Amino acid sequence: MENGITQIASLIGEPVRAKILWTLMDGRAYTARELAIGVETTPQNLSMHLSKLLHAGLLVVEAQGRHRYYSYSRVEVAYAIEAMANLIPAEQLLRKDVDVVPIRFCRTCYDHLAGKVAVSIMESLLRQKLIIYRDKELDVTQRGLQWFAEWGIDCGEVRQQRRAFAKPCLDWTERRHHLAGALGAALLEKMLEAHWFRRTAQSRAVVVTAKGRQALEAQFNVQW
Repeated sequence: MENGITQIASLIGEPVRAKILWTLMDGRAYTARELAIGVETTPQNLSMHLSKLLHAGLLVVEAQGRHRYYSYSRVEVAYAIEAMANLIPAEQLLRKDVDVVPIRFCRTCYDHLAGKVAVSIMESLLRQKLIIYRDKELDVTQRGLQWFAEWGIDCGEVRQQRRAFAKPCLDWTERRHHLAGALGAALLEKMLEAHWFRRTAQSRAVVVTAKGRQALEAQFNVQW
């Protein structure tokens, strides 16, 4: 066990590989060229690092035509990277520059929502007793089943996915929990379809639309 942890820590801790894994936190799949530009390294150097991450089972690659797209091999990799971000000292998260503020406010955490808005949604779902804690995990109440069904989310089907159904994820900027797991991913997808949020290019930051602001304030008491 100790040797395994040492090997993974060494693999993830290398600066270029850490940047690769952090870039993939937005849930998108990237080509090697896109990753090389994003992490500011040469294609040759990036290829070596990608090979190590693939060999370790942290990434997978999918070929589409002439392009090869890299992404996490499983959602647990994203949870591990996000958890590591919680070790960043709080004072380093208090900067007010333009790059940090949007990320802290609303962003994706792999395939679910994170940031201040996501934490507010999670706390509201708990207050309304739509979800509850069960042995440090989350579950949906009978009232919640109906609420999610109104969103077009069949919790029975979501529960069948080969991953955690609903779990609290400690938000590395807010230091409080947001909703993760298959249910969190399904809810984000529906909110994107409803045009409450809009993804941004080259960033994990998510834009809250005017429609979304009104709905979030009304349904979840999100304060702006």
